[in-house]
Amino acid sequence: MEICVIGDIDSAPLFLVLGLKVHIVSDVTQAKNILEETAKNHAVIYITEKLAKDMDAEIQKLNERETPAVVLIPSNEGTLGIGMSGVKKSVERAVGADILFGEEKN
Repeated sequence: MEICVIGDIDSAPLFLVLGLKVHIVSDVTQAKNILEETAKNHAVIYITEKLAKDMDAEIQKLNERETPAVVLIPSNEGTLGIGMSGVKKSVERAVGADILFGEEKN
């Protein structure tokens, strides 16, 4: 199992330095196709928030499986806050409280 990155031409190539497999896409349709293919044989898939914001259904479907872990990362334009929001929800689900920002779950 491998790790890969799905992102635009300005964001994804930076991960080549780390030795990760990089998939450069120009639109969401391409990203959805690559996500479906890479999900078959990758343990972790990093995808830029800019692309992920329009792929919620596909990402949620994968999050229900044990692998791959889909991790949202900022693009070269900065963060949209989607990745941190996902981490926050996962932590709340696991421990029953918002330990990241201090709000208790009702």
